[in-house]
Parts: sequence; C-alpha cells; structure tokens
Amino acid sequence: RREIPPFETVREYLDRGFSGKNTDRPAFQKMMEDVERGEIRRVVVYKLDRISRSILDFSSMMERFEKRGVEFLSTTEKFDTSSPMGRAMLNICVVFAQLERETIQKRVADAYYSRSRKGFYMGGRVPFGFSLVSAEVSGVTTAKYVPVDEEARQISVIFSMYSRPYCSYGDIARFLNGNNMLKRGKAWVRTRIADILKNPVYVRADTRVYSYYVNRGVEIVNPPSDFIGTNGCYYYKGQDSAGRKQMNLEGNHLVLAPHEGIISSDLWLKCRAKCLEAQQI
Repeated sequence: RREIPPFETVREYLDRGFSGKNTDRPAFQKMMEDVERGEIRRVVVYKLDRISRSILDFSSMMERFEKRGVEFLSTTEKFDTSSPMGRAMLNICVVFAQLERETIQKRVADAYYSRSRKGFYMGGRVPFGFSLVSAEVSGVTTAKYVPVDEEARQISVIFSMYSRPYCSYGDIARFLNGNNMLKRGKAWVRTRIADILKNPVYVRADTRVYSYYVNRGVEIVNPPSDFIGTNGCYYYKGQDSAGRKQMNLEGNHLVLAPHEGIISSDLWLKCRAKCLEAQQI
C-alpha cells in the first residue's frame, strides 16, 4: 500500500480558463486520481464555487472523498467536513451555488433574446458573402454585414444553380471547386451549400418571405410593411423551440437585419421550397 505523504506536503491544482459548472477539467481530474490513490488527506479551496457549482457533481465528489477519508475545507465560507455542522452547511452552500449559476445563465439568455429582437449583431461567424462593419442601429453602436463582391457572386451562383430542377448540393460543390471558386480558401462541401440555401440572411425580404415564415409558425418581430424587398434577415432559435432551427421552424423568431440582401425573394423562395421537398423524400 502506498504510504500517505506528510500532512504538511501541499499540492496545487489549477484549472485556469475553466468554469466550475462541471468537473471535466484537467487539474480537477488529476486531483481526483490522486485522491483515489490515497495520496491526499485534505482538499482546501478558496471558495466553494471554484471547485463545483453542480449539486450532482459535488455530491459525487464528496462521496469519493468520504470513501478515501479525505476532508474538505473552504477558507472563504469558513467550514470544513470534519464536523457534522460543517457538512450540513456545505450541502446548503452547494444548492445556492447551483441556483446562482442557473440564474446567471437565464439572465444571459434573456439579454441575448432581447438584443436579437432589435436587429443588433449578436456575434458569431460572419456568413460567407459578407464582411462586418461598424454600424448604429436604433441609436446603439453595433455592427452589420456588407456584401463582399466576389463572395456575393458565388452566393448568386449557388442559388441560381440549385433553382434548376435536377441540380443537387453535390453538383454545386463540384462546379465551384472545379472552377477554383473556393470558400475562403477551402473546398466546398454539400453541408455548407445546404446551410447557405436555407439561410434568410441572404434574401432581400419582401412580404412573400414574411408570409413564408408566418405560415410555418415563426414569430416575426417586424410588421409586414417593413418587408420592402431590401434587407436580409436574422433568424434565431426560439427560447422554447425544439429540434434544429432549420428543420423545425415553429417557435423560432425572425427579425429584419440592417444589411442589404443578395438574393431576390423569388429565387430564394424557390430554392427554399426545393430544400423542404428534399427533406421530405
């Protein structure tokens, strides 16, 4: 049996850049391996939520500590598991740590949902065909897309080809790659072609696009009068919607974006209908 090191020996386990919301962290896992080998007698943390903010994960960790006779001490909350009162207070603190984490997550989600409905740029990868520039929307400094000429021409080719009766995603990818029309230096694949054809960021949205989404249960922020055949659209997954947002449209929401679209509504709707038909086959 491995001899337990002197109590004065200290090991430091640091997981920089990782959240305490789960235990899938390199240093934490190394610490638990050392616990299982009987090399640790006491675990000391600065604050409880630095090690775990999940009731389930924390309970599992404490169960493993108890089996190995490992004590747990939080210096900020001033309790340790060497006494019954310390263990009781520990369980209460874990509950509130998880509640705080879930409350913060809900606030972030609500803020994202509110900002997205105002047409603000919400971050993420800039769609092929556009670049990003600073802009002011509703008196707020944000950003918007502007078409990139060469990329926009490729987008037009993609929609034009797919609108033909027997043209597939693969046909388009082979044509673009064969003519050295690459996607920012990378070869086109069918899934990226499909993503573009389903994305309303490219359409010059008019009332027909409005009706298309309304008839499929999408919540539209702007009134029909705003759909004048100029702007593209941002399309977001709803807070309570289920499934992939391009497969199950109901419950998602759409807002007119501040940028100009690239593809006419006639061509975009024709391609979108073909995409839906292909999914049903």
